[in-house]
Amino acid sequence: MISARVQEAVTRLPALPAYLYDLPSLDEHVASVRRALGAAELYYAVKANPDAELLRVLAGHVDGFEVSSGGEHAHVTGLFPGMPVALGGPGKTDAELRLPHHRIHVESPNELRRLLATGREADVLLRLNPDLPVEGAALTMSGPFGMDEEAVAECLPLFGERVRLRGLHTHLASGLDAEQLLRLAGALLEGAYDEVNLGGGMAVSYAEPRRRFDWKAYGAGLAELGRGRRLRIEPGRALTVYCGCYVTRVVDVKRVRGQAYAIVLGGTHHLRTPATKGHDQPFTILPTGEGPGVGDEPITFVGQLCTPKDVFARNIVTTVRVGDTVVFEMAGAYAWNISHHDFLMHPKPAFHYLRS
Repeated sequence: MISARVQEAVTRLPALPAYLYDLPSLDEHVASVRRALGAAELYYAVKANPDAELLRVLAGHVDGFEVSSGGEHAHVTGLFPGMPVALGGPGKTDAELRLPHHRIHVESPNELRRLLATGREADVLLRLNPDLPVEGAALTMSGPFGMDEEAVAECLPLFGERVRLRGLHTHLASGLDAEQLLRLAGALLEGAYDEVNLGGGMAVSYAEPRRRFDWKAYGAGLAELGRGRRLRIEPGRALTVYCGCYVTRVVDVKRVRGQAYAIVLGGTHHLRTPATKGHDQPFTILPTGEGPGVGDEPITFVGQLCTPKDVFARNIVTTVRVGDTVVFEMAGAYAWNISHHDFLMHPKPAFHYLRS
């Protein structure tokens, strides 16, 4: 359920669809995460949401930003010239390997050789893809990401004075709770590396929006595991997802062979997350309409796209009318920035920011 502050701001939006970001809520959330982590370094994975206003809030709490392309690098360094940047991502171009950074996450022996060939200085974390069981993950980062132990061993003799090995980077999976992430961290920290980046992957529940990752337990666990080591994490979704809403309006309510549908302005070309992850996007209905509708029965919320995959939520028991405002919550990460904006060339949403 959205807060009274967000609800009031929604009523003042001049046009829909629109994104609304609650910046004070983001500030409060990231500040609490920073406190919970203690000595562990906190980087934000910019891929989750590169919105400049969100980054300005985050910059007040994080130790740096993790970027995965030359475009993200230019965006972040343009906004925060002095902020530490970690450069990751598979398939780096030669131009990207030359970019200035605090750390670069190397994905393969060939990438390391290409980095050496640039002649520039670099501080490297080798991205390890370890053979560890990961149960209950929403997404596992296996396959082409990072290196196995044999490839890491191939890299070790290549380091020297200009290109320096600082430690390991690993991001095994997404959607894990604190206990699961700490078990994986314990296995990874059995090695001899003094600096380890444990990635992100903190669980976010779209089915239970009020259930949050236990940052206090995770921070306490990292403090115990990290004695004598430099630990870093780089969450994305778990930091920004809760601060964003996608606000739209019901333009039609209809039945097809007994199934009720609410069609809203916009669609998953604006908010791709539910189609990508296959979940029901949580929402709040504000009763602003007076048109036909349904009362207290299952209805599926879809957008305006010419595809049956344009679905926000399926068979949700609720009451809704044509003209009602629908506020899709948890739209602050992997939402607008991963969506196929130009499909059908509908108008793009406006972006609004709640600042107090």
